[in-house]
Amino acid sequence: MNSGYILGIDTSNYRTSIAVVDAAGTIIIDKRILLRVKKGERGLRQSEALFQHVENLPELFDILADKKLNIEAVAVSNKPRPIEGSYMPCFKAGCGFGKAIAHTLNVPCFQFSHQEGHIEAIKHYSSLKEIKSFLAWHLSGGTCELLKVTEENIEIVGGSKDISFGQVIDRVGVLLEMNFPAGEEMDSHALQESHCDEKRQKELSKIKLDGLFFNLSGIETQCSRLLQSSAYKEGKANESLLIRELFDKIAETIVSVSQCAAEQLNMTDIIFSGGVSCSQYISTKIKKALKNKDFNIEFGRQELSGDNAVGIALLGGKRLWQ
Repeated sequence: MNSGYILGIDTSNYRTSIAVVDAAGTIIIDKRILLRVKKGERGLRQSEALFQHVENLPELFDILADKKLNIEAVAVSNKPRPIEGSYMPCFKAGCGFGKAIAHTLNVPCFQFSHQEGHIEAIKHYSSLKEIKSFLAWHLSGGTCELLKVTEENIEIVGGSKDISFGQVIDRVGVLLEMNFPAGEEMDSHALQESHCDEKRQKELSKIKLDGLFFNLSGIETQCSRLLQSSAYKEGKANESLLIRELFDKIAETIVSVSQCAAEQLNMTDIIFSGGVSCSQYISTKIKKALKNKDFNIEFGRQELSGDNAVGIALLGGKRLWQ
């Protein structure tokens, strides 16, 4: 067994992360800083995200000074997806710091996509760790994709054709004067209303499918119009019930697409990754709907669903030691 460690770095659009793992995949360090978004704003410009990463990384690396670790390789996320042309400036921060550290330590620096890191962080600690081919949902603030994953390739086979579930949730949350990102607070509201009358009149239309794909701008527009209507402005309508209905529509769409994909592709192993999959309300609805339907589904460890550098570090270990 190797006695060294792998340092992972991920600089996504909303979180600066570092992690250290050993050869067995044990997490030695997992530290993250959420990027600051002004109240009422719906996100960050890339230049703002890049600047905050440059500020955050030295602070995160302070913890390494307190530990005497034999770092054998550095792994960084260098782009959103493992495809040609995939690019976001925010990943330059992590790449630059990672390369500098690797040169200083005279160790290799491996590069992977942010999406590959998300999937590995869930898969490595799940019951599906050893499988070679599977379906994976990547449900984050900016991504809503159903992927067919094999040893050779990651292929988009379904998902949103416009905005993501995460963007819909965050934008509705901002309209409700919640802090950005709003997923955790929105989830809390949905859970609070889980006991409410199922016979109440529904206000949101079903998300229409186009094969394994769909559009989400329509349901965002519906939510926006409802929240700006007199009933909601005057407090005559229950905002939490609207959030719950939105989460129901999201879960129903994911379940329907998963079932269709499983039938079309003859694949029933499904991994869920990304911050949206952290939702207790949405994940519970999905698990309940797919229970006893011959699916093997893994949401993994909740703390590893959001943006983190653990998956990147694990991939670096695989590259170095396998």
